[in-house]
Amino acid sequence: MRPLDIAAIGDEELVSALRLAGVSRHYTIKGNHDIREDTRKALTELLAEPNVGIVIILEDYAQYVEDLVTQVRKKKGTTPVIVEVPSKFGTKHPDVKVHYRVLIREAIGFEVEV
Repeated sequence: MRPLDIAAIGDEELVSALRLAGVSRHYTIKGNHDIREDTRKALTELLAEPNVGIVIILEDYAQYVEDLVTQVRKKKGTTPVIVEVPSKFGTKHPDVKVHYRVLIREAIGFEVEV
């Protein structure tokens, strides 16, 4: 089994923090002019690479690639796993526990207490 890379798509703060943690594959989305296009291009490139196992994406940017994220999550047993992380301003989900419980149940097929 080959080792898989972890990649990040986010703003400068998220990418810098994950780089310090050892994530070497990253896309920093800068400015407000082409966020949708830049995010879509970054995720499309990462999805095309077989050695990427986890993609960490800023929750605020995931809205621009919702269709791609949904396609990946519906394919059982495929990589990469896409993880949305909240920004420094908080999450868009009113109940984070419920949100992650649903994601886990969809991914592995049974309930896990978080």
